[in-house]
Amino acid sequence: MRDFRADLHIHTLLSPCGDLGMSPVNIVSEAAEKGIDIIGITDHNSTRHTALIKRLAARKGIFTMLGAEVTTMEEVHCLTFFENTDTLEKFQEFLDSRLLEIMNDPLFFGDQVVIDEEENIVFNEPRLLTNAIDCSIDDLEKFVHSLGGLFIPAHIDRMKNSIYSQLGFLPEGLKPDAIEISKRSTPSKELVQHPELKNFTLITNSDSHFPGHIGSAMTIFRLENATFSEISLALKGEKGRKVVRQ
Repeated sequence: MRDFRADLHIHTLLSPCGDLGMSPVNIVSEAAEKGIDIIGITDHNSTRHTALIKRLAARKGIFTMLGAEVTTMEEVHCLTFFENTDTLEKFQEFLDSRLLEIMNDPLFFGDQVVIDEEENIVFNEPRLLTNAIDCSIDDLEKFVHSLGGLFIPAHIDRMKNSIYSQLGFLPEGLKPDAIEISKRSTPSKELVQHPELKNFTLITNSDSHFPGHIGSAMTIFRLENATFSEISLALKGEKGRKVVRQ
């Protein structure tokens, strides 16, 4: 067992709010320079940059969690992760079918492009990715778990797009694999305000939109190896795998 440094909330330039410097190559380079072992790629309502980043990161010995930050119909942001590209493709089909038909205005919101390793544009998403999808938080959680994925409500301490800001409570029956707290707060502070969180594993990530922000907040996992299944065990606190600190 050893400790792995992880930042599981990173946006690429595909997200309209992501800086143009957040190319796959730059993200991997920045993570390697900062000694990060595990990164999570979580563009808004899209997984289309994850496969390339996984390949690039593997060359640097960095493990990539394949995912997206999904906005539910309640405007709650949730991190979702999947073990392999086959499952990821099924989830992308789901996102494509549920994303609202509201077009992006690049001059106002920013570009939404997928690029290759040489930074050639290979896809331009016409619909605005920061919109909500046509799916409730309960149904999203169930669908993610039906695909064997991980479901994590994002930055629950924020005053916008968090489960508490939008709903005011943690829904009974919701089964998150962990709860994310932003770098603007701390687990101890949130536990005082929301004692029900004591029943869940708490993690912290950077929510990076700029290269320099990558690794500005991290979670330390104690694992045998950096794999999806090991991280899943750590979030459950099983078989000696665990979150060491947020």
